[in-house]
Formats: sequence, structure tokens, C-alpha cells
Amino acid sequence: MSISFTPWPADLATRYRKKGYWQDKPLTAISERHRQSDHPAIIDQVQTLSYRQLATYSDQLAAQLQARGLTTGDTALVQLSNCCEFYIVFFALLKLGIAPVNALFSHQQSELTAYATQIRPRLLIADREHPVFTDNRFLEQLHAQCPELEQTLWHHPFADDSGLHALFTQHDETFTPTPSSPDNVAFFQLSGGSTGTPKLIPRTHNDYYYSIVASVEICQFTAQTRYLCALPIAHNYPMSSPGILGVLYAGGVSVLAADPSPTTCFTLIADHQINVTALVPPAVSLWLQSIREWDCAEQLSSLRLLQVGGAKLSESLAARIPAEIGCQLQQVFGMAEGLVNYTRLDDDLQTILTTQGRPISPDDEVWVADTQGNPLPPNTTGRLMTRGPYTFRGYYNSPEHNATCFDQQGFYCSGDLISISEQGYITVQGREKDQINRGGEKIAAEEVENLLQRHPDIIHAALVSMNDELLGEKSCAYIVAKQPLKAVQLRRHLREQGIAEFKLPDRFVFTEMLPLTPVGKVDKKQLRQQLIDDNKNKA
Repeated sequence: MSISFTPWPADLATRYRKKGYWQDKPLTAISERHRQSDHPAIIDQVQTLSYRQLATYSDQLAAQLQARGLTTGDTALVQLSNCCEFYIVFFALLKLGIAPVNALFSHQQSELTAYATQIRPRLLIADREHPVFTDNRFLEQLHAQCPELEQTLWHHPFADDSGLHALFTQHDETFTPTPSSPDNVAFFQLSGGSTGTPKLIPRTHNDYYYSIVASVEICQFTAQTRYLCALPIAHNYPMSSPGILGVLYAGGVSVLAADPSPTTCFTLIADHQINVTALVPPAVSLWLQSIREWDCAEQLSSLRLLQVGGAKLSESLAARIPAEIGCQLQQVFGMAEGLVNYTRLDDDLQTILTTQGRPISPDDEVWVADTQGNPLPPNTTGRLMTRGPYTFRGYYNSPEHNATCFDQQGFYCSGDLISISEQGYITVQGREKDQINRGGEKIAAEEVENLLQRHPDIIHAALVSMNDELLGEKSCAYIVAKQPLKAVQLRRHLREQGIAEFKLPDRFVFTEMLPLTPVGKVDKKQLRQQLIDDNKNKA
């Protein structure tokens, strides 16, 4: 049984195979490339996992899951922190043809429930140390909503739990992998989309494998690469751009950090002689601030390449990276839906500092559209439109949403506003969709608004972005209420709805009415302008 998804048209699939982009290999091939090596593959806070152990442990976990009746075509909901077990689980599930959703560790009941109701998982793999799983109340809710959820495995298990470690260390030499077909769904990535329900992105073995291999070549990852994963391990960026999967493909080593703070990362960089890492702009700001305050640049002397993506990097901040950290900058602009752009390592400094790079593939078709869908000339700002050998063709089970974000030729409209130079380099100008990018974490305004409006005293709620020097954007909630409310009450209300902390509004503004557009929608452009004007008046 295979999982339904929107496939590429036959003519494009044939082209991508003929050009060698699609190699018809399962993603599990990455874990097999260096299977006999005892060199370190992944290092976390408590253990070092060799390539041989990664292959063996994922085999053994897959064998135990297979013995429990799980099989190709099933789905799984996974929530693990930055630990070696994440990739043991990931490859074990792929070896059985089980497609996981990898939730971020910051996600709470709201997000986990949304993912589970979409994929109807037979298996949950989670951490008892996560706040929502320290007792069984939320687990019972999941079972009630998803009766298909038959089995649960735990990292850091309680006494009576089925523990993850006990299964993947159980010796087995008889397992035969049964991955799904290379042109079928391998796993689901998470969209940072602009709608109320988090959307899922089906990624196939062929498209994801190609993006990883091509990224490794562009970024020049080798067996000597020592990569620090300082961002959440389930994010598309540290998974595949080239990320840990790229390091595994190349035969290098990945070191996992609990968070991207300087206090955590600087010591790891020095201890493990890290030469590559990836950050979002707010983390870069904190690193630069710490270097100035602590005079600790020597700790970073092994660092050769710093990738920055997830949000727009200002030119002034970009210029400080080579000057103050002493390493090369590579800008990354990508999306979990597919398209990834890099500045190249041999680009001139001006290109690296001022653009977000160019696409991975010669067959990435990227153009800029006006509001009517017509092509715009170079260096003109408009909507990003794209299709290609690793850009998906539709969100999972979302026909109505897909109808609005794909044109008739299958080009995906990402909601990004960009311009493209004559040389094909992209500069990100902003967002068209109703989405807030808070330091690389995407917040769908509609989701937070819907939860706010569950409060019995709220009449209307509108969430908009406001500029922030450190995070790029923060969120502000405009509230029309029946009676006086306080911000602390509404944050408590949202926490009770079970959403991630980063989605809580940074500011609340209470007002008698919301401005409307001529067609009766909330005029968020006017609300954002009010915030800008307020800041100017305060200054």
C-alpha cells in the first residue's frame, strides 16, 4: 500500500530521470553508504553513534516494529529532541516503508493533534520528558481522536513503558528492508504555511535524495566535514541543506547541540573542531554580540563555513560574519516544499552579502509573477513561482488549498516576494501570505486568531507582524473584546489550547474596532502601519 499524493506529470518525471536527478534510490541508501565504518556519524550530549551503529540500530528497530505488525504504507508521528535516536528512528521507519511526520520538540498538543488527525498514525514515538507526555492525559486524547494509533514507543520511558532503546539494541540479523518505492512518499515535512491547520508536505525518496546530493556538491561537504546541528533537528534546513543527511551522505560527523546559544555552541565548536554550521539570523546576532562581549573568537577558529537561512539576513549583519567570526558566509533561502537556493562558495563577496543565492538545479524553473500571474522582468519584485525536480506538487489531502497555491502549469506560489537578477540570483523582499517569520519559526496568523477567538470575551482578533531588530519579526495581536482583558490572561488562554510557545503573541493591542478593507476583510496592512507609526512616535 502506498500513501496518496500529487505526483509529477509523466513528461517531467521522465526528464528528471534522464538527467540523472532522480536515481530511484530509497533515502535509506544514505545510511548504507558507510555502513561498515566505525567512524563517528552523530554525536549528542550523551553518546557517540558510529556509521555501523546507525545502520545496525535502525535495522534492529525496524525488525522489532515489523514483528509488531507495522508495515509499508503505515504512518508514524515522531517527536524527539536533538538526539542520536532521531536518526535511528528516521531510518528505521524508512526501512519499513513507514512515512513519519517529525514534529518539532517545541510543538504542543495543538500541533501534534493536527498532524495526527491528518495522517492517522499507527505508531507514536515520543519523549516522556516532553511536557505534554509527563502523564497520559494527552495520550488518551490522541487515542480517542485517532483510534488507529495502536502503539507507542518512548525515549526516556517510565517503568511500564515500551522503551525505544530496548528495541533498537535488541540483536537481529534477519531483517530485510522493505522501503516504499523511490517515487512514493518517504516522509512528511512540516509547512510553515499561512492557514489555520498546519499543512503537511509529502516528500518522495527521489526528490529529497536529489536535493541532498546536489546540496552536498554545491556546499562541498566531504568526509572531513564536522557539522554542528544547532537548530531543531526536524527542521528541513538542518536535515537536508545539506544538513545532517548531507553529512551522512558525505561520510562526515554531525554534532548535536541542545540549542543555538553561544554558551552551548561555542564550547562544542572548540571541543569537536566544528568547521560548518547553520543558523538563523537572530542566532547570528547573539553569536556576534557574545564574541564582542566575551572576546571568545578563538573558540570559533576551526569554523570555515557559516550557513544562514530561515529568514532574511540583512546586509549589515551579513558583512559582520567574515569580519568578526572569520569564516565564509553562505546564504540559504529554501522551503520545506522544495526549492532551495544557495550563494556559491566561489561567488564574489557582494553577491554573498546581498542576495539569497540561486537554485540548486538547472531544471528549477523559477520566475516572478505580478498579482494577475503574469511574468515580470528581472530585478522587479513579485510573487515567487517555481516547479522542479524536488519541489512538491501538492500538500497532503488539501485539494482546496492546493487549488489556490498552484497555477494550471503546476507552478507553486510560495507566498514569498522576491526579485531575480539577470544572473539568476534571488533577493527576498518579503512575504505576501499572512504568515509571521519569528526568527525562522513560521507562525500562521489564522491559527492563532482562531484560538484567540475561542475565548468567550473576544469578539475579533487579528495577528500581524511587527519589525524586530533581533528576530526579524515578532507578532502583535489586535483584540476587540466584550470587556477589559489583560495580555497575561490571553497568553494563559493560548497555552491552555496547547500551542507552541513561539506562537504566543509578543504584544497585545486592545481596540474598539479593527479597520476593514473595501471587501470587508481586516485591513492588516493598516494595522502593520499603525505599529510602525507608533514606534516612530515613541522614538
